[in-house]
Amino acid sequence: MGKRKELKLEIHESGKTSKSQKLCGTNYPVCISFIVVNEFCERFSYYGMKAVLTLYFINYLHWNQNLSTAVYHAFSSLCYFTPILGALIADSWLGKFKTIVYLSVVYVLGHVVKSVGAIPSVGDSTIHIALSMMGLILIAFGTGGIKPCVAAFGGDQFDEEHTNERRKFFSIFYMSINAGSLLSTVITPILRGNVQCFGGDCYALAFGVPAILMVIALVVFISGSGMYKKSPPEGNVLLDVCRCLGLAIKNRWMSSKYDSKRKHWLDWAEEKYPKRLIHEIKMVLRVLVLFIPLPMFWALFDQQMLNALLILMFVPIFDVVVYPLIGLCRINLTPLKKMAVGMIFAALAFGAATLVEVNVMKTVVEPAPRGQCLLQVYNLADSDVKLSIPGSNLFSQPIKSYEDPQAYQHLELGGHNKTITVGINHNGHFHECGETFTEQKAYSLVLHSKTSGIVCQLATDNILKSEKMEAYLRFINTRSEAVNVTMAGVDFYIPADYGISPNKSVERNEYTSVRCTSGSQDFSINLGLLDSGASYTVILKGGSGDIIPQKMEDVKANNVHIAWQIPQYALMTAGEVMFSIPGIEFSYSQAPANMKSLLQAGWLLTVAFGNVIVLIVAEGAGLDQWMEFLLFAGLLVAVCIIFSIMAYFYTYVDLGELDKLFPDKTVNEDEDDLKKDQTDDTT
Repeated sequence: MGKRKELKLEIHESGKTSKSQKLCGTNYPVCISFIVVNEFCERFSYYGMKAVLTLYFINYLHWNQNLSTAVYHAFSSLCYFTPILGALIADSWLGKFKTIVYLSVVYVLGHVVKSVGAIPSVGDSTIHIALSMMGLILIAFGTGGIKPCVAAFGGDQFDEEHTNERRKFFSIFYMSINAGSLLSTVITPILRGNVQCFGGDCYALAFGVPAILMVIALVVFISGSGMYKKSPPEGNVLLDVCRCLGLAIKNRWMSSKYDSKRKHWLDWAEEKYPKRLIHEIKMVLRVLVLFIPLPMFWALFDQQMLNALLILMFVPIFDVVVYPLIGLCRINLTPLKKMAVGMIFAALAFGAATLVEVNVMKTVVEPAPRGQCLLQVYNLADSDVKLSIPGSNLFSQPIKSYEDPQAYQHLELGGHNKTITVGINHNGHFHECGETFTEQKAYSLVLHSKTSGIVCQLATDNILKSEKMEAYLRFINTRSEAVNVTMAGVDFYIPADYGISPNKSVERNEYTSVRCTSGSQDFSINLGLLDSGASYTVILKGGSGDIIPQKMEDVKANNVHIAWQIPQYALMTAGEVMFSIPGIEFSYSQAPANMKSLLQAGWLLTVAFGNVIVLIVAEGAGLDQWMEFLLFAGLLVAVCIIFSIMAYFYTYVDLGELDKLFPDKTVNEDEDDLKKDQTDDTT
C-alpha cells in the first residue's frame, strides 16, 4: 500500500510540473497566444452585438425606449450571473477546456439565431421577437459560461514559479478585452448604417459579423488544443463544499458548550471530510468575504462610458513604468493594495466629475416644478413697458425696448394650467392680454406696439441643451415681409409682422455670412458665434432694403471646455487598471486548483451586484446628477476604508504549501476515503 501511494503521488506531482512550449526563449507558454486571440474575438463578438442592440429593439422590433432599456439591462445582468453555471460545469464536470468549447458552440448558435431573427422575410414580428429573445438567452449563457473559465484556463498554462509572467498575462488578457471592445463598437454600427439590406439598415449583417468572429474565436481556441495543460475536474466540487458546510454548521449548532473548542467553525466537519477540502473551503470563503465591498467600485464604473483606447494605453504604462518605479522604492504593492488604490482613483474621478457637473449646471435652465412655469419677456415695443401680474411681483421693474430678456422667472399657476391676465403699462396707457400657461413649460412673452396699442404673443421655449453639442436658434421677424434663412443645411421660414420661427438646432460655428431672402431680394447677415449648448433668439429688424439681426441668448452656452473631462477619464481608467487586473490575478492565485473557475465567477458576480446598486441608488434616490456623483464618491471612499481594513488582516496563501500541509494523501485518495466513509455511514 505504501508503494502504491508513493507512485500515485509521483504521477500527480509530475502532472503538475509538466513543461510546455515557450515563446521565443521566454517563460510565456506558446498556447497563451491562442487564448488571447480567442478572448479578443469573443469580446469583439459580444460588444459588437451590444453596440446596436438598443437601436435594433427600437427601430426593428418597434419597442419603446423604456422597454428597450429594460431588456438591454436584463440581458447585461444575465451575462454576469451565468458565470456561476459555467464555473460549476468546469470545476465539477467537464473541465475548463471542454466547458469553453461546448459553451462557445452555444454562443455561436445564439448569434446565428439572433441574426436570423433580424431578417424581415423570416416570419412576422412575433417570430422576430421570439428568435431575438432566444438568441440573447443563448448568448448570455454562452458568454457568461465561458467568462470565468478563459482567464482561469490561461493562468493554468503557467508553471507555479512563473508568477510574474502570469501577472503580466492577465494584463495582456485585459488589453485583448478592450481591443475587441474598441474595434467592435466602431465597426458594427458602420455595418448597420452604411450597408443596406432587405430595404433598410442591415441588422442581420451587424449581428452576423459578431457570429463570424465567435466562430473564429472557437476555431483559434481549439487550434491550440495539443499545447494546453488541461486539468481534469475533480468530481462534484460544489456538492462536496455544500455538504461540508452543512455538516459543519449542523455539528457546531448541536455541540454543547462542554465540547472541545475548535479553532474554526468549519473544523466541526473534520469527522467526515478531509482536512485538505476543509482548508480549501476556508481559503475560498476568506476571498469571498473580501469580495463583499467590491460591487461599489463597479457601481461607479458603470456610470462612466470609458474609452477603451485609454485602457490600451494605460495597461502597458503601468506594467512597464509605474509598477517598476514603485518597486524601486521598495514598496510591496500586493494585488489587494493595488485594488484599494484603484478604488481611491475611482472616487477621485467622481470628485472631478462633480466639479465639472457643478460648473456645467451654472449654464443650465432648470425646468419649473409642478404647479409652476418659466416666463421671460421680450419688449419689442418702441419704448419701455412695465408689467403687472395678479398675485405676483414678477417683472416689477420697467423693461427697456429691445434689451436682452432677464433670466427666466417662476410663475405660480396653482395647478396644471391657468389663464392669466397680464397688465402692460406703455407710454402712460394701460393694456391687458390674457394668456394660458401650462405647468413645467417655459415661455417667452413677446410684446410689440401697433397703433391700437400693445400686442402680446406667447411662444413656447426650448430650454434643454442639445445632446449633440449644437446650438438652438429661432427668429422673430419684425419686418413687413416674410424672410427665409438658410444656414448649415437648415432652413428657417419666418412669417412677416412679428412672426416667430420654430426652434431648430444648428452646428456650433461662426456664422458671419448667412444667406437670407425676403421677397425678391437676397441679403447676408452676420450672426457671429452660435455656441454649444446655447439657445438663441435673433430679432430681424430693418426696412425694405436691409435686414439687421439682433441676437439674444435665452440659454447660456456651455462654458466648461470638454478637456476638463480628461482628468476624470484618466483617473477612472487608472482606477480600473489598478482594480480589475489585480482582482482577476488575486482571484486566480488564491483559489484552490479545483475551484479556480468558481472563484472567477465570484469575482464576476461583484460586477452584477454593482449594476444592482446603480439601479437602487440612481433610480430610487432621484438626486441631481452632481449630487449623485458626490454620493457615489463618498460611498466608495467608505467602502475603500472597509476593504483596506479587511485586506490588512488577510493572509496570502501559497498554493504550493498545500501539499506540504497535507503530504500523506493525494486529492484522489482523500475522495476515495470520503466515499468509503459515506458508504460506511449508510451501512
